[in-house]
This record gives sequence, C-alpha cells and structure tokens, in this order.
Amino acid sequence: MNHNISKTDSELLVMLKNNNPKAFTEIYNRYWDKLYVVAANKLGDLFQAQEIVQEIFLDLWRRREKLAVTENLNGYLATALKYKVINLRQKRTVEQKYVEHAKKSDDQAYSMENYLQFDELKAKLERLVAKLPEKCQMVYKLSREEGLSQKEIAQKLEITEKTVEAHLTRALKTLKSGLRYLLFFFW
Repeated sequence: MNHNISKTDSELLVMLKNNNPKAFTEIYNRYWDKLYVVAANKLGDLFQAQEIVQEIFLDLWRRREKLAVTENLNGYLATALKYKVINLRQKRTVEQKYVEHAKKSDDQAYSMENYLQFDELKAKLERLVAKLPEKCQMVYKLSREEGLSQKEIAQKLEITEKTVEAHLTRALKTLKSGLRYLLFFFW
C-alpha cells in the first residue's frame, strides 16, 4: 500500500512550515533525484553533487518556518542548486589559482599564509552574506556572482531598480563594515 502524501507543492510547503516531517519527506522524495542528476551533470562529480543536494534539503528543513516561497517549489530548489553549484565552482577556481600560485612561489610559507588569510577572509565574507536578509542576499548574489545589471535584477525579481539599488547599498555597507576589521590585519 502506498502511503505517499498526494499533495501539491503548495500544500506541502504549508505543511512543511508547520513542522510536518512527512511533508519534508515527500518533498525530498519528489525532488532528490532531479536535483541530484542536474548537480552531477553540472559538476561532473557524484560525491559533490550528493553533498550539494543534501545541503539544499538541510537548508530547506532549517529554514522551513521562514520560507518565503509559497508556490514554485521547483523553481526555489532549482535556484538553490544553481547558487550551490556557482559557489562550489568559485571555490574550485580560487583553490586552483592558489595551488598554481603556490607551485610558482619561491616562498611556500608566505604563500600558505596568504592562502589561509584569503580563505579566512572569503569565509568571513560568506558568513556576512548569509546573515543578510533573503532578498538582499539574492540581489547581492545576482549582482556580484552572476554579473547582472540592476535593471536585469529588477526584472528577474519583479522589483523596482530603486529597490535593487537599496538592497545593494545595504549589502555593501554591511559587508564593508564587517570586513573592515579583518582587512586591517591582513594588509
């Protein structure tokens, strides 16, 4: 006998926000394979694909009560996957650049110190971005990570350009003040 919940995504989201673990399980079962296949194709690494998809579902559970999404769960999960893949690719690129730099450098100790400082700075930046309000985070990431213009962001998020500008100003001000202390010690 099949005990699956035959609910729409919208109904499942309402149940999830009310801490219903069966709704979470149904969402997980509905979307796990799809997200995993896309992640594996984008990354070419099955282990990392699995890790990313697990992180997405863990984030979904942790943020269940605060989720702004009410209807387009598929779009929400696809966007979450997109950002996880982008972040992992950026991390890979940064790591690769530092590995190449370390190979060329005569002073390995100095290179390692720089790498650790940069890694600490990058981690601090990621923590600061994660503390921004959700909409502010989205605007910042679309601007800085995807390189979209304010007009493109406004169209994509269906908000005004002034709102985009306000979110960017807030994000940059928060990040600048949060990083000021670290930058003072690194340079």
